[in-house]
Amino acid sequence: MTEITFLGTGTSQGVPLIGCHCTVCDSANKRDKRLRSSISIKRDGVTIIIDSGPDFRYQMLRAKIEDINAIVFTHAHKDHTAGLDDVRAYNYMLKRSIDIYAEQTCMNVIMKDFDYAFADYKYPGVPEITPHIIKTEPFNIKDIEVIPIRGLHHKMGVLGYRIGDIAYITDMNYISDKELEKLMNIDTLIITALRRESHLSHFSLSESIEISNKIKAKHTYFTHISHQLGLYDEVEKELPENMYLAYDGLVLNI
Repeated sequence: MTEITFLGTGTSQGVPLIGCHCTVCDSANKRDKRLRSSISIKRDGVTIIIDSGPDFRYQMLRAKIEDINAIVFTHAHKDHTAGLDDVRAYNYMLKRSIDIYAEQTCMNVIMKDFDYAFADYKYPGVPEITPHIIKTEPFNIKDIEVIPIRGLHHKMGVLGYRIGDIAYITDMNYISDKELEKLMNIDTLIITALRRESHLSHFSLSESIEISNKIKAKHTYFTHISHQLGLYDEVEKELPENMYLAYDGLVLNI
């Protein structure tokens, strides 16, 4: 059994904005209130977090996640990395360092932005982080196999991940057929759906539906949603069978 918790399903264009009075910001539906995209995948007692954006601390408190075995990063943009400092609370409670996994280019940015956590002489209480460089080959966290999926975020190489029969794809607007083969007939696809219109660096809703159909995913959940996609209740009615809008706090057991 794998437990998936959607920690956040929004984007920096999708969180509530000061002074914004669009229909999404003004919605009374909690499913229209989205923090930056992140997810927890718990399997066989191992908890893997994908991305730690600026909302990381509150997301983890809200979801009552008491353990982390690893944080895996898709890419180095701040809406996916900026909350990493808050692992220090887990260091304190768990009495150990937190493993993080990223490509070299992404890890370089993390180590620059949080240089105090990697210094030779650390100030007491800084985050304790153990970095692991990954490429596009499968790797293991404990006994859990993680398969990277290469895609492009405009011209920037980013990674999605397949863990068992679950895949998480965000901040992409292109995946090659060769990489899509890694996802064929998957049970649960979680993929970005930024808005209805095409975008320079993210899949639109129709493009993500097309990918889901192409790989014959049994169930698809859309995440990384901006205000421009519209209200949860309205979009949900339009989706094909076995396709759903994810929302913050949604928990799936697969």
